Amino acid sequence: MRPVSQTPTEATDYAVLSAAYGVLLGGTAVSARRRAPIPSAELPLMAAATFALSKLVVHEKVESWVREPFVEEAPGGRRPKGRRLRYAVGELLTCTRCTGAWSALALVGLRLHAPATGRTVAAVLATSAGNDFLHAAFSYVCSRANEREKREAEAPPRTAAGPRAA
Repeated sequence: MRPVSQTPTEATDYAVLSAAYGVLLGGTAVSARRRAPIPSAELPLMAAATFALSKLVVHEKVESWVREPFVEEAPGGRRPKGRRLRYAVGELLTCTRCTGAWSALALVGLRLHAPATGRTVAAVLATSAGNDFLHAAFSYVCSRANEREKREAEAPPRTAAGPRAA
């Protein structure tokens, strides 16, 4: 991450984003006082949903319309557009951890204020995250098997007496 002095932003641009997040977090916390807390057993589901939502917003083509005003997408990668607050938002939208904090706030707020809807949305997103992990695991297992097959195909043949002495 580059320091503020090396970006077309000012510290106040990040302060605006922090203040917006703080207001939303504070509002959620104050309004949650009269609501049943989210059971700790639901936190892994919420974490998986947050993972899936932040990945969706930051990386997936279907959400490019959200990033487009703030992020330049080219074959070599993504980078924030513009300057000042626009650039700062672009940085936010290219970072899954940063977007994850905002996603978590949105999902927790939804869960607190519309419990059934929040649980449904979290379940869909968490299931999507599980799908991502299973696909990654499957790809890993396949690549390991392919590597082993390649090594075995390139290895000198073994004789019945074992490997040849040098």
